[in-house]
Amino acid sequence: MKTSLLLLALLVAPLSPAALAATVACPDLATAVQVGACPAEEELKYTFTGYCSDDAKAYKGETDVCTDYRRYRKLKNVALWESADGFFNAYVSCDLPPASVKAAKASGVRVAKQGKMTLLVCSYAEGVNFTWRTRVECKVDGGADCTGAACKASCN
Repeated sequence: MKTSLLLLALLVAPLSPAALAATVACPDLATAVQVGACPAEEELKYTFTGYCSDDAKAYKGETDVCTDYRRYRKLKNVALWESADGFFNAYVSCDLPPASVKAAKASGVRVAKQGKMTLLVCSYAEGVNFTWRTRVECKVDGGADCTGAACKASCN
């Protein structure tokens, strides 16, 4: 049983960027791929009605995007993108041309906590943020403001 677990750990370890190296760099979006489809306009209009008619949201005061369809559309008209290795992902506005996403260079990096998870967030132009979620601790190398390949964090 112990050898099975050890073998499994050895097979899974290479799948984590932190296991490969202590330094994790923000992904180059030139090789990023859109893995989710953009919603159709009809779908957005249909879900706007359902989302904004939810009484529970009104009671919680969560109807700020329901006052204007354009605000709702900006929030929900997104598609999932992943880095080439699949470790980083982001929800990117479907109004942003794919060529613009692929041409974007990292301009900042930060570390945040969400419960026991560490979020390594890489910032790009147009408000695009690609995030890597991990259980290891990370610390930004240098400063939060960086350019391209210089956007890195040490994780262990």
